[in-house]
Amino acid sequence: MRDRNPFQYLLLALKGMAMGAADVVPGVSGGTIAFISGIYEELISSLSNIGPGLFRTLAKEGIKSTWKELNGNFLLAVFTGIAISIISLAKLISWLLVNEPVLLWSFFFGLVLASVFFVAKGIKRWNIAVILMFAIGAVLAYFITSLPPSENTGSLPYLFLSGALAVCAMILPGISGAFILVLLGSYKTVLDAVHERDLIIIATVGTGAVFGLLSFAKLLKWMFGHYKNITLALLTGFILGSLNKIWPWKEVLSTRVYGDKVIPVLEKNVWPWVFDGNSQLEWAVLLSILGFCVIFVLERLASR
Repeated sequence: MRDRNPFQYLLLALKGMAMGAADVVPGVSGGTIAFISGIYEELISSLSNIGPGLFRTLAKEGIKSTWKELNGNFLLAVFTGIAISIISLAKLISWLLVNEPVLLWSFFFGLVLASVFFVAKGIKRWNIAVILMFAIGAVLAYFITSLPPSENTGSLPYLFLSGALAVCAMILPGISGAFILVLLGSYKTVLDAVHERDLIIIATVGTGAVFGLLSFAKLLKWMFGHYKNITLALLTGFILGSLNKIWPWKEVLSTRVYGDKVIPVLEKNVWPWVFDGNSQLEWAVLLSILGFCVIFVLERLASR
């Protein structure tokens, strides 16, 4: 566990808030924000420490050693920021999605586009294997974001799987967990369960999420430790392929009503000059440039 001062923990909480704000937007992953803010590998490594070994440390060495092995201060700061953001910014992001979708998507499009260059910079050596994994990541993300959603289902094993896959998407740069739930047809079931306080469904999805988070974090940590260049190439491809989902100008082909929300489930990307509505081209371009520049400002601040 790294020693940090209170200001550094405040910065970690702010990065967590940025992750939470991204996760509220269907199509933007908090994992992307974690990557560009420089905490992705530490986050994955800390989550992968959660397991039976942690309980053995607790029994033998006590709470202090266990907390240090867990990197508890780091996780507490980041997840506190995520929770604060979801609670405080969810309504604002939801309002922007309904009332100013082109401008919101434009900002995130520029931000995610810059992330492609940012993450790719970490690849030390390009070879055939790295290029192949980059292409696989891009094609796979594009394919996933183009899939039509499944019909709603309430099967508990399926909901367990949905929770596991959604949380994996949340820590993967490029694909959001909310979008995976919509894609799998579990979004309405989970949303209804939260509104109706259906503890069985909530516990099933939550257990699946914990299982997916811990197992996937261990896999990612192993990949970073043994095949860092290939892993970075795969994640860069994921981010590039996900740009399909957050293109600002879309024609909505079909929607679904989830409680009090109307969610577009089938969309087609169009050019701004054939967009059926106010394309807001000038402001959209400016916000895309702003989002693009934010990444490099954050990089410069992090390097200092």
